[in-house]
Amino acid sequence: MTLAELSSLGIVTSAVLYLVAFIAHSGEWAFLRGIGTDEDDLDTRVTSDHTAQRVRSDTWGRLGIGITVIAAAAHLLGVVTRGLAAGRAPWGNMYEFVTAALAFAVVAYLIGVWLFGARWLGIGMTLLLALGNGLAATVFYVAVAPLVPALHSVWFIIHIVAACIAAAAFNIAGIASILHLAKQRAANKAGGEAGLVGFLSRTPSLRAIDTLAYRSVAFGFPVWTFTIAAGSVWAEYAWGRYWGWDPKETWSLVTWVVYAAYLHARATAGWKGRAAAIIAVIGLITFWFNFIGVNLLINGLHSYAGI
Repeated sequence: MTLAELSSLGIVTSAVLYLVAFIAHSGEWAFLRGIGTDEDDLDTRVTSDHTAQRVRSDTWGRLGIGITVIAAAAHLLGVVTRGLAAGRAPWGNMYEFVTAALAFAVVAYLIGVWLFGARWLGIGMTLLLALGNGLAATVFYVAVAPLVPALHSVWFIIHIVAACIAAAAFNIAGIASILHLAKQRAANKAGGEAGLVGFLSRTPSLRAIDTLAYRSVAFGFPVWTFTIAAGSVWAEYAWGRYWGWDPKETWSLVTWVVYAAYLHARATAGWKGRAAAIIAVIGLITFWFNFIGVNLLINGLHSYAGI
């Protein structure tokens, strides 16, 4: 088996395992359906059925994490061996960009699980990883090839690494914001967070989820700013100008503006909760459109990155 074949096997295996992990986390949520907090049970009734369901839910959640760890190992193997097969950094086209960015995201997520108990992000994160690597393996895949001349610059490497780090932060913020919106909607129907049942009653408070999203954006935004700056330096090296309103450059700026608006609204107008979560989700949509949609739908100087 060649390194290129091993890389492809690693990415396909990770996509399948991420899907299995998503199913496990879905089971984690399903077993808690209709069950409130432990305190609610103590105030009303303690049933052996509820206890058994909580145990099953925790088992499925742990299984989801375990499978995600194995999937991440296969994922990282796929990215590293792709680079070894190509004899260069493994991000010369959209297939490589997507798999590398998602590798950063899963590492950030697993660190969050290890340090902060962020397993509640698992259902959203594994779905993103399964879809992303699945599309990469089936739709975006291209054979190993040399870099186009425009990419022969250390600034391109710096630019992509920074983009991948920002991607990890923005994806965590986006998934947390989606869960925030779902929990807030359920809480409104239940008369408050105390009335929640099911898995949403086990997630952190709305305030804690909002804080995680904010801190992730606050970390990712300066990294994204640096990404744009590094890309401008690379553009001057490759094309003789720092900025040219190429579609990719334009949408990078659009993404920057959305997240700048998010941080500005929180700092000046005190936007928190639902309003901030909506902006964070819009930011994630613009980010992924810039990362994938621009390559597929709009011609420009970055078209070499398309499938």
